[in-house]
Amino acid sequence: MSRVLAQLKDVRLSLGGAPLFEGVDMALIKGERATLVGDNGAGKSTLIRILAREVEPDRGERTFANGATLAYVAQEPDIGGHATLRDYATAPFGDAPGAPAYAAEALLDAWGLDPDRAPQGLSGGETRRAALARAFAADPDILLLDEPTNHLDIPAIEDLEARLRAFAGAALIVSHDRRFLERASTACHWLRNGRVQRLDRGFSAFDDWAAGIEASEQKAFARLETHLAAEEHWLRRGVTARRSRNEGRRRKLEAMRTERRQQKTQLTHASAAIAAGKGADSGRLVLEARHVSKAFDCPDGPRPIVVDLSLKIMRGDRVGIVGPNGAGKTTLLDLLLQRQTPDAGAIRTGANLEIAYVDQMRAALDPRATVQETLCPLGGDQVMVRGRPRHVAAYAKDFLFTTAQLRQPTAALSGGERNRLALAAALAQTANVLVLDEPTNDLDMDTLDSLEEMLAGYDGTVLIVSHDRAFLDGVTTQIIGATGGGRWAETPGGYADFEREHGGYRTPPPPAREAARASPPPPARPQRKLSYKDERALAEIEARLPQLETAIAALEAQLADAAFFARDPDGFARAIARLDALRAEKEAAETAWLDIEERRAALGA
Repeated sequence: MSRVLAQLKDVRLSLGGAPLFEGVDMALIKGERATLVGDNGAGKSTLIRILAREVEPDRGERTFANGATLAYVAQEPDIGGHATLRDYATAPFGDAPGAPAYAAEALLDAWGLDPDRAPQGLSGGETRRAALARAFAADPDILLLDEPTNHLDIPAIEDLEARLRAFAGAALIVSHDRRFLERASTACHWLRNGRVQRLDRGFSAFDDWAAGIEASEQKAFARLETHLAAEEHWLRRGVTARRSRNEGRRRKLEAMRTERRQQKTQLTHASAAIAAGKGADSGRLVLEARHVSKAFDCPDGPRPIVVDLSLKIMRGDRVGIVGPNGAGKTTLLDLLLQRQTPDAGAIRTGANLEIAYVDQMRAALDPRATVQETLCPLGGDQVMVRGRPRHVAAYAKDFLFTTAQLRQPTAALSGGERNRLALAAALAQTANVLVLDEPTNDLDMDTLDSLEEMLAGYDGTVLIVSHDRAFLDGVTTQIIGATGGGRWAETPGGYADFEREHGGYRTPPPPAREAARASPPPPARPQRKLSYKDERALAEIEARLPQLETAIAALEAQLADAAFFARDPDGFARAIARLDALRAEKEAAETAWLDIEERRAALGA
């Protein structure tokens, strides 16, 4: 099978008459885990659905390697229509056969799900894990994942990272989780202004690369502005008698103006203008827990959620609460806010607290109310934003809502839009304590950056429950993390500091299943020689290595030219980056070759 498993060429798609994409070219390559990055509304989910054959482009080619199979996990997976999770996880993707029952059961087990359970009534995290189990159990050549970490806890995200790193096919991932992308991706596709640009490195290199491109475009725009001003000055002074000659320059001027509009559009993009104002200062002490304990009655006995917890939260602290799903993060939050009563111990709150709360389920949003009614519950078109009236359209625009969307019911909004609306409603309040339960779910990176910037500069107190490790590192001054058995540890700093001190969270190996509940594969015959897959991989590596060595030698010779950098600094930088990528590919190829040869030697022995 070719290394290129899927390809788009000159793809165009229009929505409502305006092109969403124009001339998109991209390829998914075997062994590569690529991320698809783009602004809010750029069309990332639509592009991934084109690759998944769920949306037909207006124009262009969509091709797949012979026999390549594909699995797609949508941003909001639909797992209905099946009697059990086993039936769902063995269902085929398109023309490809479904996963064998034993593989589906093993993956559901690994994700903590009972294969005999009905799909109805699953939480958001359970639905996501079921969809991922189905995708990995199918063992596809191409894996398309749209926001795969939404509603997953940290152990599940780390397990997904490990599975992706072991995945041998081509993966394309859309995600807002920066830490996940840094750990999982090896290439980036940047969807911008209807076209795709490619970086042959993982997401950790994306910001610097994108900033370099934008800086170059800013310089080009400045040069165009200067040239345009000179042309307009010449045209104003043009002589009427030379009208025929002037027409050519006039047409050139119009073309330059068109180019200027296009470049200006390219240099600007919408981002949320999230802001929060603090009301009157709270007391210096915001919350204090003294020897607090809480347990729930379960069929097999009491289950401890909080055991003998003592802590203080002071004015200005930004506290992150972390732990696996089911550890009791929301319960701990409710105890601290005195929404629940502890079994033992006491909670003391400080003076003059004004609390704005965004709950995990966005329960404050009435699905029948429109966006405008949600922001203006007393009617009219004015929002009281931290005590001052503001027109609802202007305030909604700060959170990326159009005027037309003001009349939409919240039930019709996407997950990210509902999240932004809940934030808009909460941040309009005058508050000196912000409580955010899973605020990052479904948000795009630009909105996340805006939220992070606002929280980092907020001079009130913040309590955040989140699984987004990079977000926590950028915002929090301390972490309260579940360590098991109802115990919680407090660590100064962000999640990385908690991880260093307490080891973070690791998913335990899945328990062995009873033979009666699984249909194991037939016993394999003793292997006496390399598999066809290994032989094919070996042949590909041996054909590729000489090509890599030739390309590396050519680049090294080019970079040895002392005048190269002075002559073409951008070309020099590109050559360095390409050389690093080729050397990394050569090292990976040599390692894979050695692994296969060691297997051959072991089989021979």
